[in-house]
Order: sequence, then structure tokens, then C-alpha cells
Amino acid sequence: MVMTAQQLADLMPDATQLESNEPEMESSLHYAQLALLVACLDWLWRDRDDYFIGANLTIYFSREQLKNRDFRGPDFFLVNRTQKRPRRSWVVWEEGGQYPDLIIELLSNSTAKTDRTLKKLLYQDRFRTPEYFLFSPETQEFAGYHLVDQQYQAIQPNAEGHLWSQVLGLSLGVQAGQLRYFTELGHLIPTPEEAAQQAQQQAQQAQQAAQQERDRADRLAAQLRQLGIDPD
Repeated sequence: MVMTAQQLADLMPDATQLESNEPEMESSLHYAQLALLVACLDWLWRDRDDYFIGANLTIYFSREQLKNRDFRGPDFFLVNRTQKRPRRSWVVWEEGGQYPDLIIELLSNSTAKTDRTLKKLLYQDRFRTPEYFLFSPETQEFAGYHLVDQQYQAIQPNAEGHLWSQVLGLSLGVQAGQLRYFTELGHLIPTPEEAAQQAQQQAQQAQQAAQQERDRADRLAAQLRQLGIDPD
């Protein structure tokens, strides 16, 4: 049975059944962007089991928050050094006191002001989240901050306009209207579908190269026979 906020407040610290309580996302652009961020990082880290990605999932962090029903779930958040498993929500006191290491908010007309002010202060002062990024799928606004001396400082873009994330060991940047991950050398981190297409193309290229080598060997053998030389 899923407990109500009041029941949970009375029974804390047991909160394993607490559900997420986030509103629907603003548009199909926001859904697509969120799915892209999750899919690419999960594919890149497919051999790891020590992280958790929250997608439009509530973070519960205090008794006062539960009583006030003041829920401030990020659109995307990453927690390192934890067990990769499904969760109904992220309950800080059930997770050893861990807060997100990185947060990305997808801006919209209804949330942009809160994301730039109230949420930014919450993530800075309460969560102490090392990195915070903002991106609008509609206007392409993009900014990032890292925690320096307990204050968010803007991350400076590189020549390509990408922002480096120390938490991810990757850069974040806008390509074709979407927020994507890039390696330190600027290579795009593919989606699982893009990776499969690349693998297929590489296999085809390898087959073509092998066929060309066989054709070359056949031509050479034919030339040797014309000269009366047994190529074998």
C-alpha cells in the first residue's frame, strides 16, 4: 500500500513506498529531450551498475517538505556511487543521505522562472548538487553552473559552445536543436539506435574492404598466370 504524506511523516524514516508526485511535462519536445538524455547515458554506461538516473522523479528530502507538500523534483538528475535499480522516487534519508550529483532542468514558459531562481537556490543551498544545467527545447537557451565555495558559478563554454561536466566526464552541448553529450575530444555520444547504425556501417565497410582485397588478390593471381607463374 502506498502511504500518504501524513502517514509517512508520522512513520519516518521508513519511506520505501513513497511515490513520485511530479506534473506532466510541458510538451512532446520536453519528453523527447528527456528520453534522449536518459537513453544516451544509459547506453554509454551500460556496463556500470553504480549510478541512478531520475527522470521527472520527485526527490523527498525532509519532514517539513512532506508536510508542506512542497515537491521540487528535477526533470533529470544523476546520483553516482549508488545501486542501479528501479525506484518510485528518490528518498534522501533512505539513500544514505545522498543528493543528486548533477541536475538538468528543461525550461518551459511555466517553469523557467522557478528553475532559474527557487530551484537553483534549493539545489545550491540544500542539495549542494555539484552541477546544475538549464536547457530549453523550444528556445535553445542553455546554461550550466558548478558549485564553487558553496555558490553556483557559470561554466564557461568551449569553442564549440559545449559546457564541461566534471561529474559526467563529458561535455553537454546543443546539436540539431537537442541537448547531447560529447566526449572530451568533441565526439557525439550516440543513442542506442545511432550506435547500432554505426556498427552496421562499420561492418559493411569491413566487408567491402575484404572484398576489394580478394578482388586485388584475384587480379594479381591472373597476371601471374599470364606470365606463366603459378600464384600458389
